[in-house]
Amino acid sequence: MNSPTTARDPSSPTRIVARSSMMDWIRACGLSGLAGMKIDKEELRRRLSMPQYLRLAMLDSIKKKDVDGGDEHFRSRSSDYDGTVPQSPIVVFINSRSGGRHGPVLKERLQQLISEEQVFDLLDVKPHEFVRYGLACLEKWGNSGDICAKEIRRNIRVVVAGGDGTVGWVLGCLGELHQKGRDPVPPVAVIPLGTGNDLSRSYGWGGSFPFAWKSAIKRTLHQATTGPICRLDSWHVVLQMPGGEVIDPPHSLKATEECHFDQTLEIDGGIPDKVNCYEGVFYNYFSIGMDAQVAYGFHHLRNEKPYLAQGPITNKIIYSSYSCTQGWFLTPCVSDPSLRGLKNILRIYIKKARCSEWEQIPVPRSVRAIVALNLHNYGSGRNPWGKLKPEYLEKRGFVEAHADDGLLEIFGLKQGWHASFVMVELISAKHIAQASSIRLEIRGGEWKDAFMQMDGEPWKQPMSSEYSTFLEIKRVPYQSLMINRE
Repeated sequence: MNSPTTARDPSSPTRIVARSSMMDWIRACGLSGLAGMKIDKEELRRRLSMPQYLRLAMLDSIKKKDVDGGDEHFRSRSSDYDGTVPQSPIVVFINSRSGGRHGPVLKERLQQLISEEQVFDLLDVKPHEFVRYGLACLEKWGNSGDICAKEIRRNIRVVVAGGDGTVGWVLGCLGELHQKGRDPVPPVAVIPLGTGNDLSRSYGWGGSFPFAWKSAIKRTLHQATTGPICRLDSWHVVLQMPGGEVIDPPHSLKATEECHFDQTLEIDGGIPDKVNCYEGVFYNYFSIGMDAQVAYGFHHLRNEKPYLAQGPITNKIIYSSYSCTQGWFLTPCVSDPSLRGLKNILRIYIKKARCSEWEQIPVPRSVRAIVALNLHNYGSGRNPWGKLKPEYLEKRGFVEAHADDGLLEIFGLKQGWHASFVMVELISAKHIAQASSIRLEIRGGEWKDAFMQMDGEPWKQPMSSEYSTFLEIKRVPYQSLMINRE
């Protein structure tokens, strides 16, 4: 959680610490590194841009959803290709709806700096289409003897311009390459366009879209080609709920035919004849409770009234004001006593580090939100787990937290005032456990719905009073690759 480890040398961690808001502001304004060398636009383009026949072949393969869709461009490559292989080939995925009014102009700027065919608007080209058809096109012709295609496929890097959800979407699609043995997997850099941007912050790319964006984008593209590669744990989620219920899951959670749970922990109680199953992956955090309920309300408000969300600062103001209306700050006044804590609906089982046995851990009575955190950044750069002293770690049986250690940090947030003090880092959150696997069992009673979120994508989870809903989290066997800016 504190320091991703450089993939090239796993024995030497790259230290990443939480930045102050002032340092984030300086970085966001593009003021850091001004003393560095001037980056020439044409030279940058020569290093990043692929030959035209490859760009067009990849694009046609993606549009036609056919690996062979760009073959005609390979047959005519001798007329427009001088044999030069780009040093640092890059493709960019941009969520043009993110970043307020900056999305469309940023897209145009990136196309000018690289090429139009190497900048993919996520409204038009989805990451899985790029993986299944664009990269497969390069692999096909690289294996057929095209040296340029082979070298570009080996060296290509990806830049994602969007929020944490967009970055996670791209990382998940690139994970298909691991599953199918199509190495190497391209590493990912970030241009932060979302609200929290905690994944971006964790790898030095900043917490907001830079004001001096024209010069900053050139530096970002340059640093994306030179930055060291770090490893990031990813976490697989399986959700099983009683059949007949319908949820509106985020795009990171997909319906599946059946659920595969760890059989070493038996499911107590009866199982309905019909169940619905979902699965997905997260990189930053999973949470259940009041924080997810606030996020759910905010996302629906933003979707219904998009004119209110004009940028990260506006979003944060709306988010903060919305949280005050949800009863988190007035728990004793607006909530029935039986409904105040997650203890009423939730059981938690975990596997600790280097342990194969499941253990049930108590849910603190006062906790209204529980978070399983992979990074050291949460809630726009805060560190709710805190910088724990060695003697405290030893006393609790914890280890120092890292983004690639195979562990999630589980903590609780009480009422809104407690969460507020945690977010300004006056106090740490309520430490609950560190775990390599987690099983949640949720049963309704007086509660009709629970709220959950993964990497900032919330949903309303219906609950049954007769049957439990189960959710299991375990680490994906392979790690994602991120480019560290520093």
